Amino acid sequence: MLPTYLSLFVLGTQYFLVVRVLRLLRVARIFKLSHFIKEGQVLTSALRASLPKILVFIGTVLTLVIIIGSVMYVVEGGQNGFTSIPKSIYWAIVTLTTVGYGDIAPQTPLGQFLAGIVMLLGYGIIAIPTGIVTVEIANVNRTPAIGTNALFCSHCLKQNHESGAKFCSNCGSAL
Repeated sequence: MLPTYLSLFVLGTQYFLVVRVLRLLRVARIFKLSHFIKEGQVLTSALRASLPKILVFIGTVLTLVIIIGSVMYVVEGGQNGFTSIPKSIYWAIVTLTTVGYGDIAPQTPLGQFLAGIVMLLGYGIIAIPTGIVTVEIANVNRTPAIGTNALFCSHCLKQNHESGAKFCSNCGSAL
C-alpha cells in the first residue's frame, strides 16, 4: 500500500507501483502447500484407523479417574480440599494430566503415596495415544514387500485386494 500512497504525494515514485505487482508472487506460497496434502491424508487416515483404540483408552482413563478420585476421598477423609467425590475426581484429572494446579493437595502419607502413583501414571496417559497414532501412521506408510499386492484402500485401509481391482471390496472407494 505504501507505493500507492507514495506515488500520490511524491513525483517520480510511480515506478514503485511495480513493487505491488511483485506481491502477486506470494500466491506461489499456496502451491508449496500442495506438498502437505498427502501427509494430511496420511494423518487423517491414521487418526480414523486409531479412533476405536483411542475411544477404548479414553473410557479406561475415565474409569480410572473415577476410581482414583473415590479412593482419594476415602483416604483423605473429606478434608484437605477433598470435600466431595466430584472434587476428588477433579483432583485426579488435574494430577493425572500432569497439570497440577495445587489448589487441592493430599496431606496424609497414604494420600501422598497415591498422588505419586497417579503422577507417574500421568506420563503413561500422555504416551499411549501418541504410540497408538504413531503405529497407525507407520501402517499407512508401510510399503508392502515385493510380490505382495500393493493395492490398499485409503478410505478404510483394507489391503490385499485382487490384482487389477479398481474399487475396494470392503467400502467401494476407488483404489
